[in-house]
Amino acid sequence: MLTGWGQPQPNYRCRQSVPLAAVIGHSVSTYSMLIAHILGLYRYPQLLHYMKRVRLRMTSGRELFFDENGDPPAVYDIVNWQYGPNGRIRQVNIGSYDTGVDDGNIFSVETNIVQWGTGDREVPLSVCSQSCPPGFRKASISGKPVCCFQCKLCPPGEISNQTDSIDCSKCSWDMWPNLQRNVCISKNKEFLSYKDPLGAALAATSVSSSLVPVAIFVLFIRYKTTPIVRANNYSLSCLLLVSLSLCFLCSLIFIGNPQTANCLLRQVTFGIVFALGVSCILAKTIMVVLAFKATMPGSSLKKWTNPLMSYYIVIFCVIIQTFICILWLSYSPPYLEHNIQIKLESIVIECNEGSPTAFWCMLGYLGLLATISFIVAFLARRLPDNFNEAKFITFSMLAFLSVWVSYIPASLSARGKYTVAMEVFAILSSSWALVICMFVPKCFIILFRPHMNSKEHLMGKERSISNKGRRY
Repeated sequence: MLTGWGQPQPNYRCRQSVPLAAVIGHSVSTYSMLIAHILGLYRYPQLLHYMKRVRLRMTSGRELFFDENGDPPAVYDIVNWQYGPNGRIRQVNIGSYDTGVDDGNIFSVETNIVQWGTGDREVPLSVCSQSCPPGFRKASISGKPVCCFQCKLCPPGEISNQTDSIDCSKCSWDMWPNLQRNVCISKNKEFLSYKDPLGAALAATSVSSSLVPVAIFVLFIRYKTTPIVRANNYSLSCLLLVSLSLCFLCSLIFIGNPQTANCLLRQVTFGIVFALGVSCILAKTIMVVLAFKATMPGSSLKKWTNPLMSYYIVIFCVIIQTFICILWLSYSPPYLEHNIQIKLESIVIECNEGSPTAFWCMLGYLGLLATISFIVAFLARRLPDNFNEAKFITFSMLAFLSVWVSYIPASLSARGKYTVAMEVFAILSSSWALVICMFVPKCFIILFRPHMNSKEHLMGKERSISNKGRRY
């Protein structure tokens, strides 16, 4: 082909005939390319200049042409190996790859006739990993290919709303994922509500309990001339009953949707009202001791037994508590707070006390008044006072202190609305302790033992106690 007939002479052309115009290459492109490289060394042209201009339309309607490199359009059949009826494998043409089409649809496959290795016509699922649904994220598995992964539930506070999500996205501070963790929804607002069973029960107890001191007050007015009422400082007892009714009602300020005004007033109201009640008991206790000591021969305490003395004690004690509360409101007042730290899925609407030190000073002052009353009443419990009221004061203060000492660890362990519920419960319990210990025995005598509510019975009891003291 290169040197003519006879002995080949490399790099020489011995033939006298017309030079070769074209070579029909092998059907296998690998061989044709090798021949093209060899012939190219001898300056044979595979007539590329002319082939670029060739454009033929075949009888099938297909157009044959060559590109600027002399290459015809690439045409490939896409073949699917399928099992035939006799169980043998056959090759089925299911599509094509044709770069010469005019509509641009180079790649086409008839998916409805494709048969997969499983024998089905549906696309088989990956045998390594299933798709991760919304609410989950894809996590790679160490030592396995990237197509193998595990689905992990989005962490609390995050969602994924797409299939096969790589990452989860966080909800905003006032939103929280639903159970499926694919949508962020508004957080529940939590507070001790009147609609809540716990809040409704405490509110009903507060209102109904406040009527008990009122009823006792009416009873005392009706029997104010009887010895048992007169002997226990009628005016101071009435003031104590009014304060106890207010103690029950002040718990209502703690229930319901907190507002700025509620936050400012509820602890202050509680502190001042309870200071009034406990100071009344303290005044009664001190007056019992002074009355007994003043009757002793040569005592100079008679001037201190003036009825106004008890009111001075009450006013002085309440003024101190009021001063503590004013300082509290002036320098670090309570404020409304939306707490998202206690419960991540809820917004706890609560009153931040502002200054914990001021709150515990206010509560500690109540404890101080109660402690002084308890000590004085305990020391005076054996004095021959009328109807032994010092013993009732001792029990009432002991119960009062027990409730509030128990409240301290309970309030520190409670969270959210249950912290408020614990304080309301302590308010109601301590108020009931004072009512029961201070007034129930007297009401029982007035209503069911009227013979004991007489001057003769009172004088006989005092005489027996005095004789008993002389014998000892």
